[in-house]
Amino acid sequence: MISNLKSDRITLREMEEMDWIDVHQYASKEKVCQYQPWGPNTEEESKDFVKQVIVDAKKETRTRFVFAIMEKKTERMIGSVEFHIQDITNKTGEIGYIINPEAWGNGFATEAASILLEFGFTQFKLHRIYATCDPRNLASSRVLEKIGMTKEGRLRENMLLKEGWRDSLLFSILEQEWNKYCNFN
Repeated sequence: MISNLKSDRITLREMEEMDWIDVHQYASKEKVCQYQPWGPNTEEESKDFVKQVIVDAKKETRTRFVFAIMEKKTERMIGSVEFHIQDITNKTGEIGYIINPEAWGNGFATEAASILLEFGFTQFKLHRIYATCDPRNLASSRVLEKIGMTKEGRLRENMLLKEGWRDSLLFSILEQEWNKYCNFN
């Protein structure tokens, strides 16, 4: 069990079984999952997601970390973030985030993603952390740029959505860039 990760406005905590209710509030909305290969979720799919997250958290060699984003002021769950160690040998990780539309536009995704970068670089001594997003998702691209990531390029037709293949933009940040970025900000 990882201890909670915190910033001024949010806490990232491990998922709990009853979190499926809050997950379902956003994962069942078309506009939340429009750029994703999943969703809109049924209640059963939201429950299954949280159950799998809890199973993954108990693995002896853990490479997947999913946290509920808790807004400190309201004490409510406003989304979730994921951190994956993709390659232990090459010290590479991946981040992702999803926010309830009720909390969009308040900087929570940027704040949560920043916490994940610190988590990956300090806890796991990673060399490189990357993220992908749909090219149409301008808000997500802005988040990745705000946390100091560099747009590396476009992965062509790498993800199958309901309406067909989609491209992904690839962003990354290296440990030395993150150190410089943190000291600059």
